[in-house]
Amino acid sequence: MTPRERHIKTLLFDKPDKVPFSPGGGRESTLKKWHEQGLPEGVDPYTAMFEELGIESEPARPQPGLYVSFKMIPQFEEKVLEHRNGAYLVQDWMGAIVEISDEYDYTYLRLPKDFVTRKWHKCPVENRDDWERMKERYDPKTPGRHPVDLDEICRQLQDRDKTVALSFNGPFWQLREWCGFEGLCELMLDDPDFVQEMIDFWTEFVSQVMAPVLERLAIDHMYMSEDMAYKAHSMISPAMTRQFLKPAYVRWVEEIKASGCPIIDMDSDGYIGELIPIWIESGINCCDPIEVAAHNDIIEFRKQFGRQMAYTGGVDKRAIAKGGDVIEAELERLAPIIKDGGYIPGCDHGMPPDISWPNFIEYSRRLAQLTGWL
Repeated sequence: MTPRERHIKTLLFDKPDKVPFSPGGGRESTLKKWHEQGLPEGVDPYTAMFEELGIESEPARPQPGLYVSFKMIPQFEEKVLEHRNGAYLVQDWMGAIVEISDEYDYTYLRLPKDFVTRKWHKCPVENRDDWERMKERYDPKTPGRHPVDLDEICRQLQDRDKTVALSFNGPFWQLREWCGFEGLCELMLDDPDFVQEMIDFWTEFVSQVMAPVLERLAIDHMYMSEDMAYKAHSMISPAMTRQFLKPAYVRWVEEIKASGCPIIDMDSDGYIGELIPIWIESGINCCDPIEVAAHNDIIEFRKQFGRQMAYTGGVDKRAIAKGGDVIEAELERLAPIIKDGGYIPGCDHGMPPDISWPNFIEYSRRLAQLTGWL
């Protein structure tokens, strides 16, 4: 069975030969610790872990990558505006003015290279004039959104061993990047028509950017990024989620499923229990990362929602850090869900540096046993 077949069968509650093995990985500070604890310098952690466990990497035919950009074009100039009191004041690529520790630099705002907190001073859309200027950066036909050889790439990907996935921001995530969290929430109450205008724009933009790919290729997995929950509740009410966000989800899901894509995945940190029903209503059939510290209980979710929702992630990072009997108990807790299907287990977010290299190996070994790799 190819990695692609295994991935799809697992998340569709079919019968794979084994469950995909995806323990998760560390960010920059974690990798630094791991190199101090036994991971050889210059060696990929998964390569070292596979060698330690005696697992052979699966052969797969080379296949071209498919990159599609849903980001603004052009991006804002990244620059340091001020350096004071141990912090940089930075204009990031999205046009926000943010403050970060001078332990880092603005390149850490582009990609999640490490666990970096920031403070927002100004967001790029604070009024309708800002919005009119922002819209100019989101032309779906701007060169650079799709590969120039899209036809050939899609032709080559018709017969493939590995999954093909695309990802884009959901409306809450995207409007939060434009308006800021507090600004967006205030607008939802004070000027809902403006919020709806921005959501309608984003919905149409995403559809138009997806279309050239969906017309040529049935991808395997579509990801929506929509971080919209605190530790115990969603950031906006289920009623507001249905009002503002669900119509976009429904439209996108219809278009994605019509192309033949089997898995539509919602990514949100925080407690998602009150959001999952809305995602199911919208046709979304997978979600992640199922953070345990945010009171997500994947066992309870399976009881409530059955096989209407599949999951990835869900292994408590705090248990991995403790190792020993604690991680053993955590994986035994999840074993029935692994067996039931519709679940690819892994760390419930990026691995922090309190997870040691020996504990990562210990956890990965047991996970490999439960998923059929050892």
